[in-house]
Amino acid sequence: MYDAKDPRSKMNAPTAGGQPVLDYADVELIEFHQNPPQESGPGYKTWYGRGQNFVLAYTEAEPGTVLSRDDQVDEYMAFFPEKHTVVDIETENGSASDVSYKLAIIPPGASSITVKEGGQIVRLFSSLSPDLCDLCANQASYAQPHPNIPPFQPWPNPPEGFKLRLYPMGGSTEPGNFMNLYRSTNLMINLFPVVDVERDQDRLSPHSHEDFEQCSLTLQGNYRHYLRWPWTTNRKIWREDRIIDCESPSMTVIPSQVIHTSIPTPKPPCHLLDIFSPPRVDFSKMDGWVKNADEYPMP
Repeated sequence: MYDAKDPRSKMNAPTAGGQPVLDYADVELIEFHQNPPQESGPGYKTWYGRGQNFVLAYTEAEPGTVLSRDDQVDEYMAFFPEKHTVVDIETENGSASDVSYKLAIIPPGASSITVKEGGQIVRLFSSLSPDLCDLCANQASYAQPHPNIPPFQPWPNPPEGFKLRLYPMGGSTEPGNFMNLYRSTNLMINLFPVVDVERDQDRLSPHSHEDFEQCSLTLQGNYRHYLRWPWTTNRKIWREDRIIDCESPSMTVIPSQVIHTSIPTPKPPCHLLDIFSPPRVDFSKMDGWVKNADEYPMP
């Protein structure tokens, strides 16, 4: 359910006749500063959390920190949401110096991110890296696959091959369109801008996703998530509505089939990004929405 001015209202409504809901999953909330980091060293702390198909690594780093992967099985994303953060990136297929306020898609194999000016660093991986899955604070929640989500299938490889790719964090959007989407073979991210006005309470967007999770990453300010598990014919799986207040920095994984919408609280500025794995087909079908669609073909 979208307001007429919401760009998502232009998408085709999902067709009826999907698989019946046999069970539900619970929401996953990790407020990073409320828990000890899973990794730490001189000048850095890293918290890990996951969904069924992805791993999120949130790092607070000082100059001199090096974040590396020796034999990464597939590509991953890294981004630097604070404009003062500066890093150098080295990969087997491309390097870049003095990277700031960018989204990087990093190719498989060995890679490193060397911090020159510190700040927040977020890395997004697929769940094909067992060593990273094991580090996640909520790893036990995914001991068994969550319901309603099909087995993970990556999208086709980029025609020009895997290489380091850089995109602006603050890419321009058309008037009235807050979508700022990028995708890789295994991930999609919506780089929402920082919110500097209160949300219109008459134009919320309660909706659900039939067969994938949504990860909402809060980087600045606080957010309130409203969640509703729809009734089915099986009363045994009914759940009470939830209202979740989360502080930044934090991640919230919203299960498939759950109706949800969010507002910044108590007042802006607030910053939230949405993450999906694999990329969303419905967003990808919308002409011009995915900024790097020419580099990453659909299945």
